[in-house]
Amino acid sequence: MSRMGNLLNRRGFLVNSAAVATALGAGAFVGQQLFADRTDVAARVDEAPPAHPLVPALEMATESMNALEDIHDYQATFIKRERVGRKVVDATMDLKLRENPFSVYLKFLKPSAGREVIYNAGQNGGKLQAHDVGFAGLAGTISLDPTGSYAMADNRYPVTMIGMRNLVASLLEQWLEETKLTGMTVNYYPNARIGSTSCKAIESSHKTPAQGVKFQLSRLYIASDTGLPIRVQQYEFPGRREREPVLVEDYLYTDIKTNIGLTDTDFSTHNPRYGF
Repeated sequence: MSRMGNLLNRRGFLVNSAAVATALGAGAFVGQQLFADRTDVAARVDEAPPAHPLVPALEMATESMNALEDIHDYQATFIKRERVGRKVVDATMDLKLRENPFSVYLKFLKPSAGREVIYNAGQNGGKLQAHDVGFAGLAGTISLDPTGSYAMADNRYPVTMIGMRNLVASLLEQWLEETKLTGMTVNYYPNARIGSTSCKAIESSHKTPAQGVKFQLSRLYIASDTGLPIRVQQYEFPGRREREPVLVEDYLYTDIKTNIGLTDTDFSTHNPRYGF
């Protein structure tokens, strides 16, 4: 298997799925800053029309969000694929995340292996700290506005928007908005797999564009053993040159280790194990 993002077959297995490999901000992470405005998303599930085909999806996604309640920090491999304009951006990173205070450490594995990014809410004037590799690394550690043009180059979202909790919260809100629509198709794959990981997959789709609908097809993967939301894929409606939905966002968390006791040192440029 050689690429991320292809469709599930009838038995729920990914067709041609695998790890992929740029961006300083490492974005699209539907995340903390966004989630702060969405803390009531799960409570709003009861407002959905009871007969809508998305209701079981909303319930499953809410359960997955609840599985994160007792997780205070985690380490994982984060893999993303995004379409930014006409460009497809792939990256693989080591991730450390702490929920409170919200803190992120990223180390790129590919491309630009060794590039590091730190964001620690309430520190450094709200700016991320980063250093590059190669010739660009001669600049040393730089401080960047997470939403500025340099940090946002080749990214759909800023680095402040990251994490499984916020990934599923964003999709929950999207689906809640889509319960106002009719004609949707929702499929459930209880025996899906991502590599060796058993998952439950939910796939929602629209036949035709509608006002307020950003994605034609959305997909959430929930790990069967932990209940954690480990992957979200989003496809736009095809353009004039495409026949199939176009993958524009694909975010995958693997090798997840939770509640490992991350400290301020893990999110500091003074950590001697880092390259800052």
